[in-house]
Amino acid sequence: MRFIKALVRFLAWGLVLAIVSCSSIMTIKDQLKDINQQVAKRDFATALKILEKGKAKYYEAKDRVMFYLDAGMLSHYAGDYAKSNEYLTRAEYAIEELYTASVSKAIGSLLLNDNALDYSGEDYEDIYLNVFKALNYIHLGSFDDAMVEIKRISIKLNMLEDKYRKLANEYNKDKDAKIKVKSGSNNFYNSALARYLSLIIYRAEGEWDSARIDRDKIKEAFSRQANYYPFPQPNLDNALVPNRNAKVTVISFTGRSPDKVAVTLRLRSEKNALVIVPSKENEQFRDEIKDFGIIEWQGIDPNYYFKLQFPVIKTFGSSVSGFRVIFTPVVSGQTVLKANGSPLESIERVAKLTFEVKKPLIYLKTIIRTIVKGLIAAEGKKQIQKNTDDLTGALLNLATDIVVDVSENADLRISHFFPAQASIADVDVAPGVYNVVVEYYTKNGSVVFRDEKGEIEIKKNSVNLIESFYLE
Repeated sequence: MRFIKALVRFLAWGLVLAIVSCSSIMTIKDQLKDINQQVAKRDFATALKILEKGKAKYYEAKDRVMFYLDAGMLSHYAGDYAKSNEYLTRAEYAIEELYTASVSKAIGSLLLNDNALDYSGEDYEDIYLNVFKALNYIHLGSFDDAMVEIKRISIKLNMLEDKYRKLANEYNKDKDAKIKVKSGSNNFYNSALARYLSLIIYRAEGEWDSARIDRDKIKEAFSRQANYYPFPQPNLDNALVPNRNAKVTVISFTGRSPDKVAVTLRLRSEKNALVIVPSKENEQFRDEIKDFGIIEWQGIDPNYYFKLQFPVIKTFGSSVSGFRVIFTPVVSGQTVLKANGSPLESIERVAKLTFEVKKPLIYLKTIIRTIVKGLIAAEGKKQIQKNTDDLTGALLNLATDIVVDVSENADLRISHFFPAQASIADVDVAPGVYNVVVEYYTKNGSVVFRDEKGEIEIKKNSVNLIESFYLE
């Protein structure tokens, strides 16, 4: 009876904790509803105030990276570039700190649900926070600081694959690691968007050779990373031809931030192995689980059944297909130039493909955690059958299954306000003061939004950066 009382207490607490944990994670995106409404109205300052005031409501302490990223991006859209840099810098420091801790704590952490751990950010978030910090510094006129951020992007991209290889090696040392894993491969080492920001700074400072190197690196990014750049390369040949006019840069960000959804996978054990069970869930996500084959698991007996969840990146694209920028001199009031934009970088595609590098590690942890927990539960159910009557045993078995099932939730945390795509228009304009409008249009040419930038002075030998965004 002592065993049964202890088991009942364990199951009761386990059920409560699992339900509380699950509820917290499932409701966090719904809790952001008021903020999203303000974002949809382009009232980013109000959205930021709601976010900051309700920090404790929307984010737990373990979600601080997510809060810093969300607050940093809303600050950027609101035009508070100094505050944006403050938040994004906090996010960057926390991401670095948490990664260092994850390596040192890798051994022995395989059985912990990722939801119970600090959110350490996705790699695309760690990369693009530096892009937006660079943009912030450009808006603030701090070009040297902007170049520091751009260089940090290259460093992070070069370290991406090694980072997860090191983490995989640590996980494989764990005594609970019944299966061994390798990290995925990364071939994203060159961001066209980061190179373009570097190009426009060098160009404004008259360092044409350095600007040409960046232009060539952009061409290389498109030619050698075609899976990341599945659209025509912008023509930047005229961007490096000096003339009497001023060089103007229009950067447009469109679309919704990527999200995460849960994939449910069902497995059955055979002798010393695990195999996928045909099911509606498995069929629904067949593209996501196509790499799963027979999973070796020495010592496991046949006919155990397991259900596990892991996250995948879901992208949304944008409702617009392009933009054009219209320059109208204030003096004459006559439109002199219309320029169409061209896609430069798919941020959501980078999010999805860089996630593939660490996906094998997520699979490893999820499988090991689920199988070990399932085997412990199965052994507990055997003991229940030996030590209880039929009714009590049935109830305790049911409680055991609920605890195991409810506690296995995929970690779906991700920031909410990065855009999906970056596009540019690089044009020559006679120096002067212009009314500038950025028009966004759909595939059939219908204009869905006009971003009226107001009067902007265009100067020769200046960056002349005009940033616009339509997050739909």
